[in-house]
Amino acid sequence: MPSDAQAGNIDVLYVDDALVFLNKPAGLLSVPGKGENKQDCLSTRVQQVYPDARVVHRLDMATSGVLLMARGLEMQRTLSRAFAERQVHKRYKAIVHGTLLPPDSGWGLIDLQIAVDWPRRPVRIIDTANGKPSTTRWRVLDHFKHATGPTTGVELEPMTGRSHQLRVHLQAIGHAIVGDALYPQMSSPSSAASHRLLLHACELALRHPVHGHQVVVRCEADF
Repeated sequence: MPSDAQAGNIDVLYVDDALVFLNKPAGLLSVPGKGENKQDCLSTRVQQVYPDARVVHRLDMATSGVLLMARGLEMQRTLSRAFAERQVHKRYKAIVHGTLLPPDSGWGLIDLQIAVDWPRRPVRIIDTANGKPSTTRWRVLDHFKHATGPTTGVELEPMTGRSHQLRVHLQAIGHAIVGDALYPQMSSPSSAASHRLLLHACELALRHPVHGHQVVVRCEADF
Protein backbone atom coordinates (compact mmCIF):
# COMPACT_ATOMS: atom_id res chain seq x y z
CA MET A 1 0.00 0.00 0.00
CA PRO A 2 1.89 3.09 -1.17
CA SER A 3 1.68 6.04 1.19
CA ASP A 4 3.17 9.48 1.56
CA ALA A 5 1.10 10.26 4.64
CA GLN A 6 2.36 11.62 7.90
CA ALA A 7 1.75 9.07 10.66
CA GLY A 8 2.55 10.61 14.02
CA ASN A 9 6.02 12.11 13.70
CA ILE A 10 7.09 9.91 10.77
CA ASP A 11 6.89 10.41 7.03
CA VAL A 12 5.72 7.11 5.52
CA LEU A 13 6.66 6.66 1.85
CA TYR A 14 5.31 3.10 1.41
CA VAL A 15 3.87 0.47 3.74
CA ASP A 16 2.44 -3.04 3.37
CA ASP A 17 2.32 -6.17 5.51
CA ALA A 18 6.05 -6.82 5.04
CA LEU A 19 7.78 -3.46 4.52
CA VAL A 20 7.77 0.12 5.81
CA PHE A 21 9.71 2.76 3.88
CA LEU A 22 10.31 6.04 5.72
CA ASN A 23 11.76 9.43 4.89
CA LYS A 24 14.26 10.04 7.70
CA PRO A 25 14.91 13.71 8.41
CA ALA A 26 18.46 14.97 8.87
CA GLY A 27 19.43 15.29 12.54
CA LEU A 28 17.33 12.34 13.75
CA LEU A 29 18.96 9.09 14.88
CA SER A 30 17.93 5.89 13.08
CA VAL A 31 18.06 3.86 16.33
CA PRO A 32 18.42 4.81 20.00
CA GLY A 33 21.83 5.99 21.13
CA LYS A 34 23.53 5.89 24.52
CA GLY A 35 22.08 8.24 27.12
CA GLU A 36 18.62 9.52 27.94
CA ASN A 37 18.94 12.45 25.53
CA LYS A 38 19.44 10.06 22.57
CA GLN A 39 16.35 7.90 22.89
CA ASP A 40 14.22 9.80 20.37
CA CYS A 41 14.86 8.18 17.00
CA LEU A 42 13.10 7.12 13.82
CA SER A 43 12.76 3.42 14.73
CA THR A 44 11.09 4.23 18.07
CA ARG A 45 8.67 6.64 16.39
CA VAL A 46 7.81 4.06 13.74
CA GLN A 47 7.17 1.35 16.33
CA GLN A 48 4.60 3.57 18.02
CA VAL A 49 2.57 3.36 14.79
CA TYR A 50 3.68 -0.08 13.53
CA PRO A 51 4.61 -2.12 16.64
CA ASP A 52 6.01 -5.01 14.56
CA ALA A 53 8.49 -2.78 12.66
CA ARG A 54 12.11 -3.90 13.02
CA VAL A 55 15.44 -2.34 12.01
CA VAL A 56 17.34 -3.79 9.04
CA HIS A 57 19.75 -0.95 8.18
CA ARG A 58 20.60 2.58 9.29
CA LEU A 59 21.36 6.04 7.98
CA ASP A 60 23.80 8.36 9.73
CA MET A 61 22.11 10.86 12.02
CA ALA A 62 23.16 13.71 9.71
CA THR A 63 21.87 11.96 6.55
CA SER A 64 18.28 12.24 5.35
CA GLY A 65 16.22 10.07 3.04
CA VAL A 66 14.79 6.62 2.38
CA LEU A 67 15.09 4.07 5.18
CA LEU A 68 13.51 0.60 5.22
CA MET A 69 12.13 -1.33 8.20
CA ALA A 70 10.76 -4.89 8.25
CA ARG A 71 7.36 -6.01 9.57
CA GLY A 72 8.07 -8.88 11.96
CA LEU A 73 11.05 -10.99 12.98
CA GLU A 74 11.04 -13.35 9.99
CA MET A 75 10.91 -10.44 7.55
CA GLN A 76 13.74 -8.76 9.45
CA ARG A 77 15.89 -11.84 8.92
CA THR A 78 15.00 -11.99 5.23
CA LEU A 79 15.74 -8.31 4.59
CA SER A 80 18.92 -8.34 6.67
CA ARG A 81 20.14 -11.17 4.48
CA ALA A 82 19.22 -9.21 1.34
CA PHE A 83 21.28 -6.24 2.54
CA ALA A 84 24.22 -8.49 3.47
CA GLU A 85 24.13 -10.13 0.04
CA ARG A 86 23.93 -6.73 -1.71
CA GLN A 87 20.51 -7.41 -3.19
CA VAL A 88 19.27 -3.96 -2.18
CA HIS A 89 20.06 -1.12 -4.58
CA LYS A 90 20.78 2.27 -2.98
CA ARG A 91 21.26 5.70 -4.51
CA TYR A 92 22.16 8.96 -2.83
CA LYS A 93 22.42 12.60 -3.79
CA ALA A 94 25.07 14.89 -2.35
CA ILE A 95 26.48 18.37 -2.84
CA VAL A 96 30.28 18.38 -2.59
CA HIS A 97 32.89 21.09 -2.38
CA GLY A 98 34.75 22.10 -5.52
CA THR A 99 34.27 21.44 -9.21
CA LEU A 100 34.22 17.67 -9.71
CA LEU A 101 34.61 16.87 -13.39
CA PRO A 102 32.66 13.94 -14.86
CA PRO A 103 34.66 10.95 -16.09
CA ASP A 104 34.52 10.07 -19.79
CA SER A 105 32.41 6.99 -19.07
CA GLY A 106 29.79 9.01 -17.19
CA TRP A 107 30.25 7.03 -13.97
CA GLY A 108 33.40 7.07 -11.87
CA LEU A 109 34.53 4.56 -9.24
CA ILE A 110 36.16 5.16 -5.87
CA ASP A 111 37.86 1.99 -4.67
CA LEU A 112 39.55 2.74 -1.35
CA GLN A 113 39.73 0.58 1.76
CA ILE A 114 38.17 1.99 4.93
CA ALA A 115 39.10 1.32 8.56
CA VAL A 116 38.04 2.64 11.96
CA ASP A 117 40.32 5.35 13.36
CA TRP A 118 40.25 3.85 16.86
CA PRO A 119 41.66 6.85 18.78
CA ARG A 120 39.01 9.08 17.14
CA ARG A 121 35.98 6.76 16.97
CA PRO A 122 33.50 6.91 15.27
CA VAL A 123 35.73 8.51 12.62
CA ARG A 124 36.77 6.31 9.68
CA ILE A 125 39.90 6.68 7.56
CA ILE A 126 41.35 5.36 4.32
CA ASP A 127 43.72 2.51 5.18
CA THR A 128 44.99 0.59 2.16
CA ALA A 129 46.87 -1.88 4.36
CA ASN A 130 44.29 -2.81 6.98
CA GLY A 131 40.97 -1.38 5.81
CA LYS A 132 37.96 -3.27 4.48
CA PRO A 133 37.29 -3.22 0.70
CA SER A 134 34.95 -0.32 -0.08
CA THR A 135 33.69 0.86 -3.47
CA THR A 136 31.44 3.74 -4.52
CA ARG A 137 30.12 4.63 -7.98
CA TRP A 138 29.49 8.31 -8.69
CA ARG A 139 28.38 10.63 -11.46
CA VAL A 140 28.10 14.38 -11.80
CA LEU A 141 24.62 15.91 -11.87
CA ASP A 142 25.34 19.65 -12.00
CA HIS A 143 27.67 22.45 -10.90
CA PHE A 144 26.93 25.48 -8.70
CA LYS A 145 28.66 28.70 -7.75
CA HIS A 146 28.37 30.06 -4.21
CA ALA A 147 29.99 32.82 -2.22
CA THR A 148 31.90 30.15 -0.31
CA GLY A 149 33.19 28.58 -3.54
CA PRO A 150 32.10 26.20 -6.31
CA THR A 151 30.16 23.03 -5.51
CA THR A 152 29.05 19.98 -7.48
CA GLY A 153 25.88 17.92 -7.28
CA VAL A 154 26.59 14.20 -7.48
CA GLU A 155 24.68 10.94 -7.54
CA LEU A 156 26.23 8.10 -5.54
CA GLU A 157 25.87 4.32 -5.50
CA PRO A 158 27.60 2.55 -2.59
CA MET A 159 28.60 -0.90 -3.81
CA THR A 160 29.61 -1.86 -0.26
CA GLY A 161 28.04 -0.78 3.01
CA ARG A 162 30.79 0.58 5.27
CA SER A 163 29.97 3.10 7.97
CA HIS A 164 30.47 6.67 6.71
CA GLN A 165 31.59 5.23 3.36
CA LEU A 166 30.31 8.00 1.10
CA ARG A 167 31.57 10.74 3.37
CA VAL A 168 35.04 9.21 3.73
CA HIS A 169 35.39 8.41 0.02
CA LEU A 170 34.40 11.88 -1.14
CA GLN A 171 36.74 13.56 1.32
CA ALA A 172 39.52 11.22 0.16
CA ILE A 173 39.23 12.39 -3.47
CA GLY A 174 39.30 16.05 -2.38
CA HIS A 175 35.56 16.79 -2.62
CA ALA A 176 34.07 16.50 0.87
CA ILE A 177 30.31 16.76 1.26
CA VAL A 178 29.10 20.26 2.08
CA GLY A 179 28.12 20.63 5.74
CA ASP A 180 30.15 17.63 6.93
CA ALA A 181 31.77 18.61 10.22
CA LEU A 182 33.19 15.12 10.79
CA TYR A 183 34.89 14.87 7.37
CA PRO A 184 35.45 18.50 6.31
CA GLN A 185 36.97 19.84 3.12
CA MET A 186 40.69 19.86 3.89
CA SER A 187 41.55 22.66 1.47
CA SER A 188 38.94 25.05 2.82
CA PRO A 189 37.57 25.94 6.27
CA SER A 190 34.16 26.65 4.72
CA SER A 191 32.65 23.22 5.44
CA ALA A 192 30.06 25.09 7.52
CA ALA A 193 28.57 26.45 4.27
CA SER A 194 25.40 24.53 5.16
CA HIS A 195 23.56 24.08 8.45
CA ARG A 196 23.25 20.36 7.64
CA LEU A 197 25.10 17.59 5.83
CA LEU A 198 24.02 17.72 2.18
CA LEU A 199 23.66 13.95 1.76
CA HIS A 200 20.31 12.32 1.03
CA ALA A 201 19.29 8.70 0.38
CA CYS A 202 17.06 9.29 -2.64
CA GLU A 203 16.26 5.74 -3.79
CA LEU A 204 16.00 2.20 -2.43
CA ALA A 205 15.09 -0.76 -4.66
CA LEU A 206 14.73 -4.49 -4.04
CA ARG A 207 12.74 -7.58 -4.93
CA HIS A 208 9.71 -7.76 -2.68
CA PRO A 209 10.39 -10.66 -0.25
CA VAL A 210 6.79 -11.93 -0.53
CA HIS A 211 5.64 -11.63 -4.16
CA GLY A 212 9.02 -11.07 -5.84
CA HIS A 213 8.09 -7.93 -7.78
CA GLN A 214 10.58 -5.08 -7.96
CA VAL A 215 9.86 -2.34 -5.43
CA VAL A 216 11.47 1.06 -6.01
CA VAL A 217 10.90 3.85 -3.48
CA ARG A 218 12.20 7.35 -4.24
CA CYS A 219 12.29 10.53 -2.20
CA GLU A 220 13.74 13.74 -3.61
CA ALA A 221 16.25 15.74 -1.58
CA ASP A 222 15.20 19.16 -0.31
CA PHE A 223 18.52 20.74 -1.30
